[in-house]
Amino acid sequence: MYPVRVVAEIIECGIVAIVRSDNSQHAVQIGDACLNGGVTVLEITFTTPGAANAIETLRRQYNSGEMLIGAGTVLDPETARIAILSGAQFVVAPNVSAETARLCNRYQVPYVPGAQTIGEIVEAMETGASIVKVFPGEVLGPPFIRAVHGPLPQAALMPTGGVTLENAIEWIEAGSVALGVGGNLTRTAKTGDFATITELEKKFVAIVRSARKSESA
Repeated sequence: MYPVRVVAEIIECGIVAIVRSDNSQHAVQIGDACLNGGVTVLEITFTTPGAANAIETLRRQYNSGEMLIGAGTVLDPETARIAILSGAQFVVAPNVSAETARLCNRYQVPYVPGAQTIGEIVEAMETGASIVKVFPGEVLGPPFIRAVHGPLPQAALMPTGGVTLENAIEWIEAGSVALGVGGNLTRTAKTGDFATITELEKKFVAIVRSARKSESA
């Protein structure tokens, strides 16, 4: 898939489900639950034991393009290469790494680095990032998105951290192109409750659609 199509799919979905799990099997089950809830973009973090295996499994399982599978918490080019060889269709990081960006660009895999200042956001865009992860979202808040869009209206920003059902609409209305949702979405997996994840996904999807419809009205 061309990078531009991957980025377009992330933005169209509006939700990136971030999976931090105790094992790769749970990560795959969370992926299934997310898809059942209407979220088609999944980020498997490399803090998950067996993350590469989870990515490979999900890519095989959804080989008709039902779901976009990415890798998260990718701190260096070595991990990025492992992720890409495992089938990751995009790479996410909490920081900006020029070396990782170069590797991802070399293989035409979208790189979504994290940033928390204007300087870091500009640096991220200069590395070729089409979407910049605003992290940690719970510290920066929706007003940060609005403030950044003053001098940088072209910045495509995706907050991660602290995104909840209660504030999701505020993030979208502030100008976020998508929302990264992790612990607030997947914590019930630890008890084997994947049905709740599906229901939460449905609610997040509905909120994003409603917020976008209001903006376009």
